[in-house]
Amino acid sequence: MTKALSIEKLEVIYHGFLALKGVSFDVQSGESFGLVGESGSGKSTILRAIAGLAPVAAGTIAVDGKELGRHRDKTFYRRVQMVFQDPYGSLHPRQTVDRLLQEPLAIHGIADGERRILKALDEVGLGSGFRFRYSHQLSGGQRQRVAIARALILEPSILLLDEPTSALDASVQAEVLNLLEEVRRRRELTYLMVSHDLAIITHMCERLMVMQNGEAVENLNAGELAGHRVARNYTRNLLKASEGFDRSAQGRG
Repeated sequence: MTKALSIEKLEVIYHGFLALKGVSFDVQSGESFGLVGESGSGKSTILRAIAGLAPVAAGTIAVDGKELGRHRDKTFYRRVQMVFQDPYGSLHPRQTVDRLLQEPLAIHGIADGERRILKALDEVGLGSGFRFRYSHQLSGGQRQRVAIARALILEPSILLLDEPTSALDASVQAEVLNLLEEVRRRRELTYLMVSHDLAIITHMCERLMVMQNGEAVENLNAGELAGHRVARNYTRNLLKASEGFDRSAQGRG
């Protein structure tokens, strides 16, 4: 398998604070890879560094074998898209769904907007009837589906998922996770997914890295995590904290 993402000895410094301390890992093409840890562990900082939204102090980031420079160009954003945690904050309140989906197409000069918009809405389970609604007219789950449609509309190969369901209630959370799984299978996408909940990561990802205080603590596959075959006490404590997750909800929606 080819490497979709390769992170080597990555360091990020915010205002003198070392937020990432030499983190390294690879994500294979078509794989779903998880980053887990408590708040402040640095997992979301990795996504932001890849997307060009965090100040990289040292180390390298490569996409499809090509090392990224300091700035991200349009070609990068055609290949790599990010879905943020908060579906309320990530959508402009004064723009219709149609306008939200047209914007990335206009930025990238893509002509077949009508086809792509209808396809994206259909793919995330929203019909054309949602096209001219505003975000305040949508539920949280519907807003996150729009955010996913906006990420998909440029037909990227990699999605960066930053706690994409943590702002949703449990039943809607399961529906959105199932949607993301279906989309990955259909499009053969690569996912890098951040969550504080190991049960969600076990469900969604083949492999994962556990993080604490800006460092990698442990690398596992989903089977090892599900079987509690972990080496570090920190990971065991995260597992205990995640036991309240309702796995039966995954089958609904």
